[in-house]
Amino acid sequence: MGRTGCLGRRSHIDSRGVDRASYASGAAFVDGSFVPVAEARVPILDWGFLRSDATYDVAHLWRGSFFRLEDHLDRFERSMARLHLRPPYGRDRVREILVECARLSGLRDAYAEVICTRGVPPAGSRDPRDCENNFFAFVVPFVWIASPEEQERGLHATISGVQRIAPGSVDPTAKNYHWLDLTMGLYEAYARGGETAILVDREHNVVEGPGFNVFVVGDGVISTPDSGVLEGITRRTVMELASDLGIPLERRSIPADEMRRAEEVFVTSTAGGIMPVTNVDGEAVGDGRPGPVTARLREAYWDLHRDPRYATPVRYD
Repeated sequence: MGRTGCLGRRSHIDSRGVDRASYASGAAFVDGSFVPVAEARVPILDWGFLRSDATYDVAHLWRGSFFRLEDHLDRFERSMARLHLRPPYGRDRVREILVECARLSGLRDAYAEVICTRGVPPAGSRDPRDCENNFFAFVVPFVWIASPEEQERGLHATISGVQRIAPGSVDPTAKNYHWLDLTMGLYEAYARGGETAILVDREHNVVEGPGFNVFVVGDGVISTPDSGVLEGITRRTVMELASDLGIPLERRSIPADEMRRAEEVFVTSTAGGIMPVTNVDGEAVGDGRPGPVTARLREAYWDLHRDPRYATPVRYD
């Protein structure tokens, strides 16, 4: 039987003695324990907080199964290795933690994140090798870059005057929290009437946006930037789907002006999948509606979620 908690909220105690109602907004793993996401905290002296000295990865659950979880864990391990981070848990335990966060939350459509931070150094030390690295994880309701309604009509993007951090400074293939350039690009986009921003490199080639990779379509060929970007799992899925569907795809530099003239533009992210862009810098892309190549890939992407090769089901109570 349920009981009424101290805040007047009805509780549900599961077979393990856990009050599941307290996890309704999400579950987190902090300091070796599972807690409701609202109670999760990071030590203020952790260099992950003070210096953005951390890496992370984001997977998603769809209808009760993680999508391409092993690919996300592969990338998480590569990112940690590149940043000389030594996680306190192995891959199997990390997977177990994410599954338990999902189970505790009861969420079927969710956003799942794993994080490894540099940690807190011994008093007086500024040597990152002295830090004991920390691991955190959480699962919260699914996060959309663009709502389903916005995706149906297509996003309005601006090509930003803000340059993305150069890959020679911060390796974009190691997922990181260096987002100030992306955030400033967003503010510029809002000031210009856009909804999101696409940043460029020093040669004014488009690179990526806040949390997404970018693609253009012209003359039946899909193109995506070949450098300076995070190698997204959804980006990889598009490449695989394009091959399966017989659609040519190139990885190359894409000048900003080419994107403005493209027949179709779309962006990809775990937080939304394949999302059409129908307006760039205030001008319609193509006829101003999501294009046929984007629509075909988008449908195939969501269909792929039913493929057991890519699904890691969660056993809920």
